[in-house]
This record gives sequence, C-alpha cells and structure tokens, in this order.
Amino acid sequence: MKKVLIVGGGIGGQSAAIALKQIGIDVELIEILPQYDVYGVGIIQQANALRALDSLGVADEALKRGYPYAKVKMCTATGHQFAETGTPPIGRFPSHNGISRRILHEVLYERCETVGVKHRMGLTVNQITDKENGVDVVFSDGTTGSYDMLIGADGINSKVRQLVFGDYPPKYVGLSNWRYAFKRPENLETGYMFFGKKSKVGLIPMTKDTMYMFVVSAEGADNPFIMEDQMIPKLKSILEEYPIPMVQDLIDQITEPKLVNYRPLETLHLPEPWYKGNVLIIGDGAHATIPHLGSGAALAIEDAVVLAEEMTKQDGAEAIFSRFMNRRLERCKMVVEASEKLGEWELLEYQGKSLPEEANIGAVMGKTLMALTQPI
Repeated sequence: MKKVLIVGGGIGGQSAAIALKQIGIDVELIEILPQYDVYGVGIIQQANALRALDSLGVADEALKRGYPYAKVKMCTATGHQFAETGTPPIGRFPSHNGISRRILHEVLYERCETVGVKHRMGLTVNQITDKENGVDVVFSDGTTGSYDMLIGADGINSKVRQLVFGDYPPKYVGLSNWRYAFKRPENLETGYMFFGKKSKVGLIPMTKDTMYMFVVSAEGADNPFIMEDQMIPKLKSILEEYPIPMVQDLIDQITEPKLVNYRPLETLHLPEPWYKGNVLIIGDGAHATIPHLGSGAALAIEDAVVLAEEMTKQDGAEAIFSRFMNRRLERCKMVVEASEKLGEWELLEYQGKSLPEEANIGAVMGKTLMALTQPI
C-alpha cells in the first residue's frame, strides 16, 4: 500500500491524511468545496480525542489554541447543580478541551501541509472501480486516477458510500441542535449544561476569549424547515425557559441569523463491514452519532489513528481492514447506540411522556464515557 486517495477534507479526512503520511504513505486528499470556509462554532474534545490527536502531532497545538476545562456541570433550568459529567484526565490531557471547529480545522490543515499531504479542492469522485490490487476513479472534473486504496471520509451523506454500498440514508431522531458563538464571560470557567422540560442548553468555552452555546430541542417529527428570518425568534423563545443570568445575559447578543447554526440530528449505522475490496468508509459515513456524548469527531480521529497503525503491517487491504473493524466496530457502536438511547429519552421528556423504567441518563453517560478512556 503505497498510494492512497482520501475523499473528504473534514476532521476525519484530514486526520487520516496526516496519520497515513506519517507512516510514509503517498496521500492525495480531495475535497468537494472549492476552498475551506469552516464556520467557527465550537467542538468539545474529551481526553480520548486529545490522545488521538497526539498521535497526529497536534494535541498540544489544539490545547494551546482552545480552552482546556474540567468536567461539565449539570444543572436544572434554574441553575441548581446536581451532577458533573465527563471523562477523567488521561495522562497530561484534561477532561475536556473546547475549541472552535474552524481553529481545529486550521490546526489539522497546517499539520497536513507540514507532513506534505497533497490537497485537491473543488473535487469529488463520480465513479469508483475496485480491482484486485487497487482502485480506479473518475473524478468530477473528468480526470482519472489509480490508487492502492480509497478512504471515504466524506461525511454522513457520503458519496463514496453511495457509490460502493448503495443507499443508506441517515435517520432523523426527532431532535435538533442550535449553536451560536459569543465572547466568553469571565465566570465561564468550565462547561455547563442546563436541563429544561422542553430543551437543554450547553455553554462551552472555546478559547480564552470565546464560547459557544448549544441548544437541543424537539422541532417536530417531520423535521420542519425553519426560515432564516425565524431562526433568532425561535431560538430566543426556547431560551425563555432558563431564567438564570448565565443564559439570559446571552440572549440580547443573538443578533445575526446567518450565525445561527441549526441542524436536525441524524444517526447512521453502515452495516459491517465498512469496507469492500480496497475501499473503506470511516467517520460519519460509517457511524454518525448525535452529539449527546460529544464523541462524533473523536471517533473519526480515532479511526484515522487505528487505520494507520494497521497499515504499518502492509499485508493487503483485506487483512488491514479486517483488523481495523475488529478494533473499531464495538467501540463505535457503543457510542452511537448510547447516544441514540439518550436522545430517545430526551425526546420522550420534551414530549411530556413517561420514561421507561430502565432509563438512567447518568449511568449511561458515565459508563460510556469511562469506556472511551480505554486504549483504542
């Protein structure tokens, strides 16, 4: 395996490019966007994500440009703290690091440049032909290429997955996520989550100067489209449930509809194995999860690290991918399924319905997050 094509230049794709280039693989990365323009809403990095980033040589830079913090304080809508959540530190890595998604992308891109990853922008694949010892592709600009292996890292609506495996549409879970970035108040020293009857709100530091708010709500089983001019009124109406100053002080700062990042929450389970011939799907294209455990990006980064470790053996795609699946399948299923369960329980609460007897949000979160501290 000497030459690999990676389709998709997001967190998973950049991570895979770095990991493979570091072991001497000739990597070419294509990205459908003509240029990167990542919106700077935040992302939560738990200790296992930082451990994986360390394998890529970028953990220290992510910590430097982000905002390390301890466990997240869990509170009622009126501000009463009833628990904490998060993984314990792993070695020198803290429980959490808040960081702007734009900054994380810049950190990964800079590392790609340092190790010599070749980027081709405004490009995707239109045709994939798997052969005994490689893959031939036709790109969207009509050009062609031949590679020993192809890695699909092009997200939940993966074009590579569709071409190789057919249609596996994501599943809408009945919940939506709103995000908005702010200047960080001095009293936001760690992450906070506030639980209401119709929604939950998270306040997460991103850098020493910035933070972001996320809001999870139930906007309807039919996934209704929300017009841009309704974004701010709708978001502010959700926040009326939280009378505490930490939330209320932010409401008047929500002024730009285009800066409201709104998306319905979806999951996806690609049936195992996530590979066929010389093509492998990683990240959200194989195991997309909702953000209830803050681990979607972490799983994609871990995928990249594990793939590179298995490729050092250089014993063919089938053997490499089989070992990859042995290491990744159960861990990723655990996160996706636990997140779905948490989402189901939340949705029942927002609908005013009774939870099942076995419902224990704290236990599910604690068990899953602790499991993520184990080696990958």
